[in-house]
Parts: sequence; structure tokens; C-alpha cells
Amino acid sequence: MNVTKKLALATAGACALMLPALASATPYAPDQGEESMSPAMAEILPLRDQAAMRDAWLETRFQTVLPQLMRENGIDMWILVAREYMEDPVVSTMLNATNLRARRRTILIFFDPGEGKPIERLVVSKHGMGTLYDAVWDMDKQPDQWARVRELVAERNPKKIALNTSSLTAFADGMTYSQYNDLVAAFTPEMRNSIVSGYPLAIGWLETRIPEEMVIFEKAVRTAHAIIGEGFSTRIVTPGKTTTEDLVWWYRQRVNDVGLGSWFHPSVSVTRRGGGVVRGRDTVIQKGDMLHVDFGVVYMGLNTDTQHLAYVLRDGESEAPAGLRAGMLDNNKVQDAVTSEFRVGEKGNDILKRAIDKSKKAGLKPLIYSHPIGYHGHGAGSTVGLTENQTFIPTGEYLIRPNIAWSIELSATRAVPEWDGQMVVFPSEEDMFFDGKTVRYIDGRQTKFHLIGDR
Repeated sequence: MNVTKKLALATAGACALMLPALASATPYAPDQGEESMSPAMAEILPLRDQAAMRDAWLETRFQTVLPQLMRENGIDMWILVAREYMEDPVVSTMLNATNLRARRRTILIFFDPGEGKPIERLVVSKHGMGTLYDAVWDMDKQPDQWARVRELVAERNPKKIALNTSSLTAFADGMTYSQYNDLVAAFTPEMRNSIVSGYPLAIGWLETRIPEEMVIFEKAVRTAHAIIGEGFSTRIVTPGKTTTEDLVWWYRQRVNDVGLGSWFHPSVSVTRRGGGVVRGRDTVIQKGDMLHVDFGVVYMGLNTDTQHLAYVLRDGESEAPAGLRAGMLDNNKVQDAVTSEFRVGEKGNDILKRAIDKSKKAGLKPLIYSHPIGYHGHGAGSTVGLTENQTFIPTGEYLIRPNIAWSIELSATRAVPEWDGQMVVFPSEEDMFFDGKTVRYIDGRQTKFHLIGDR
């Protein structure tokens, strides 16, 4: 079966987004810009409150997201198997807040009895899983965990049993080879014939955001923006003294100090006149440099991903050179070209092509590599370009669904007159939410430089 057929999922509706045209008789003014380049930090909840909220989210997701996905894909049983320290990416998001790991071997079974009845949530594990699942394994009565799974499956007689195996993506490939073999060996021939890939369930579960999560996601992105703005300031950066590595570790430490996590190590690079991009760890930041940061935080299991630009003012300057400012606006226009193409049921590859065509027609030089974000930084769902591939990506055949958070990651390249016509790359990354009809940047987007030296 070809990739297109494998990834074709049942989705409906196509809602055109009314965003500003790229070309206009009036000067381009990007919308949804950040209100402040140094916003106040969002409140971070105590861990106990976070745990209660995350368990409430999971209960809501089990009652809404899960049945919709199982019924949409005609799957009446989903079995997930994980071992301690080798968690399936999906299982990791289904543990209650006080179970940080799968205990020994944890087996989750979801069964749809039909007729609109609630999805059964079973856990076959020595330790159970709080109140979110029904514990269904008594080791004294049945010491063989696999045999107990076979009994549970036989009692329910499902027509389709989804297992998380996929050659396309790790997000739907969480069942290890040995666990798959042991499970299948315990099945009857009829059960084995009922096995299907859990791909659409795994991806749909991971990519879908519920309203309650988005309230916290907004706080996470606001916190990321606040920390970026704090770092891109004269209080932290002293031109001629501070190195890019100093700033990288300041960002990493600051995330830890406010009680959040990091899903990747930050990076800071310098672009300067006549020197191109300088990525050395010991690069000393100088006046006249354009700085770039790639930065993300983790709050209550939700990941952010942001790339911002700063300019270090020269003596007598009050803003970045006009050519640099024009490059940032080019970047905003490429962002518009991407987000204006978001529609339910579209392929990421098709969005990529139209966005590139639209950008080039407007005289821009784009490079597009956007991705979903949420439980994982480079999240599950459709891919819209890669830096090394601007035509076709296998995961870009997956259809766009509503209620997905996205990292709009891309760059525009432009000649800067003040830098002797030097071609400069202007990268950006902003987190946005697509509800199926409209695109909204979760905490605005960068439309002007952070300025170091003006405060």
C-alpha cells in the first residue's frame, strides 16, 4: 500500500482562513505581534496543584478525545505495552501524575463496547494506576501477565486490536520487538488476525489539545517569551564581554530556577556584518551583532519551541538597521504564507508547496520546516517541510486535524544594504494554535527585534 493510502484519515471540512494578503498597496503590518518584548512571567503552579490538574485533563481526554478517535477509525480495542524506563510515547502521556514511569511492565487496554457506552479503561499491572483505570490483574489468581491479557481480550472479542507499531514514526511505534512477540504469542490465531496498526490512534491522541490544556499552554509560551526577553537585555548581555555560551547557560539555568524543564539545550548564534553566522561556543557578543536563540521549556507535560532575534545596538543607534528590520518583516510574510494555507483535511506536503509558491511569488526567499508541538517538542502529526527537504516528507501526507498546536518554524533570506548587500538568514519559530477554522499565535509572534543596549 502506498504512503498516501496508509496515511489517509477520515477528516471533514475545509475552512479558508482570512489573513492579510502578502502584497498590498499599503505598507505591510504583521498582525498578532507580541504586546511586549519583555512580558511579565506567568504564574507557575505548585506541584501538587499541577498533579491534580493533569489528572483532571487525562480524565477529560479519556471521555472526549479517546472515544472520538477509536470510533472514527473503527477500532474497538487498543492495547499499549510499556516497561519501566522504556515507555511507549503514548503511555508516557497516559500515566497518572504520581506514576512518573511505567511500573515493571504496564499494559493498558482500552475497549469500546459500542452503543455509545463509555470506553473501558483497564490496566494489567502489579501496581495498578490510581483511579483512572480499572486494575484487572490479580497475580495470585493468574500469575502469567500475558495469559491475563488473553483472557481479557477473549471476554470482549474485539474485531480490531490496535497495537503501536509503525515504520513511519516513533510516536506510533512504542511497542518493542520483544513485547510484541510475547503478546502475539499469547494470542489465539483469531486474535492475531484482528491486529491493526495503532498509528491513527497514537498520532491523534498525541497531537490533539483540549481547551483546559491550552490555558496552561498559554502560560508556558508566555514564560518562554519572558525568559527570552530577560536574556536579550543589557542586564544579562554585556557587549565585548558576554559570550554566546554564557547566554546559553544563563537561559538553561533560568528555566531550572523558575521550576520548569527543558526538552533541549538552548542555542545562541551570532550573525554579523562581513562574518556571516558565527556559532562558536566562545563567541564574544559585540555591538552591531544580530543574535538568534532557539529555546524551549516544559510545563505540565507541554513543550514550547521559540526562536527569536535580537540586535545589539551600536553607539548612537536606537533601532536595528532598516535592512535587518525588513528581513524580519520578510519572515513574518513567510509565516503568513504558511498559516494562511491551514485547513482541516489538507496534507502537510500540500500546505508546504502552496506556501513556498505564495512566498516566492511575493519575491521572498523562504525555507519552511514547521511541525506540531505539545506533548513533544517535535510533535506527532503532519510535517510541513524539513530544512533538508522542501518538496515531499512521508509524514507530510498525514491530514491536518483541528485543535492542534503548531510550531511555525521557518526562515527568510534577504540582502541587507547596510551590511554591503550581505545575504542574511532571518530564522523564527512561534507556537500557534489551529482550532480547525482560524490560526492564533498562542502568545503573539515576534515582529520587531529585541534591542540590547536600550535599557
